[in-house]
Amino acid sequence: MKTLETKITVRHTPIRSSAFTLIELLVVIAIIAILAGMLLPALSKAKTKAQGIKCMSNSKQLNLAWTMYADDHNGVLPPNHQYGTDPAGRKGAGWVDGWMDFSANNTDNTNTALLLSSRLGPYTQTPDIYKCPADRSLVTIGGKAYSRVRTVAMNSYVGGDGRYNNASYREYHKTSDFVEPPPAQLWVIIDEREDSVNDAFFGQMVGTLTICDGPGNYHNDAAGLSFADGHAEIHKWLDPDTKRPVQKGRLWPYAQYQARRDMAWMNERTTARK
Repeated sequence: MKTLETKITVRHTPIRSSAFTLIELLVVIAIIAILAGMLLPALSKAKTKAQGIKCMSNSKQLNLAWTMYADDHNGVLPPNHQYGTDPAGRKGAGWVDGWMDFSANNTDNTNTALLLSSRLGPYTQTPDIYKCPADRSLVTIGGKAYSRVRTVAMNSYVGGDGRYNNASYREYHKTSDFVEPPPAQLWVIIDEREDSVNDAFFGQMVGTLTICDGPGNYHNDAAGLSFADGHAEIHKWLDPDTKRPVQKGRLWPYAQYQARRDMAWMNERTTARK
């Protein structure tokens, strides 16, 4: 009996490596870099726009609190104190009090309780609305960095205590005082530059083109403002001195900068001659 034998031939096919070559890897990296270069500016712009929307929301909430306070006090506006205290040196009696700087010994920089114990505190409930979300200013205390709590300030002619303002111009202490300029053209609350914000009293040298306190430029050289009629807007600055780079960790020199177009715009919306 014969045995049949079958011979099976196995052929080995070379297996090609699936790894990238160096050239292919460099091409992929280059494509990713190009896409990132195209997308990052758009994402940054979208983030800035979102922060601007949040900033306007904060301004509107503060303006609503300011209006509610006046409604509860027979049309009398909350005081707006220069130097962060009332004339007797007390904190908490103004619409919001305190002094911002970069000193480790100054507890106002991080004191949210002070924000909520001032006149608008009962109408706001949260300290977050007193600060622009784009602000990243810090103060170092005990070797640790802490976020500061406020960027907003109020028009010195709205509820001002008279220690700074030009007597030839109108001050507004009651809602019935809003005649000239009309409420829709009179700003109340503004975001101030991190190197300018100190008290919550935004001083303006009306009748001149000199910057005293510096308006914020967090939103692509623009700042959020609210107006006496309740609306809020983002206004873009035009002059180089208004847009000058922030001085990190220190306050800017007092009243040294000129801004012909921006301060003219502010003058028209800050107050009017008596």
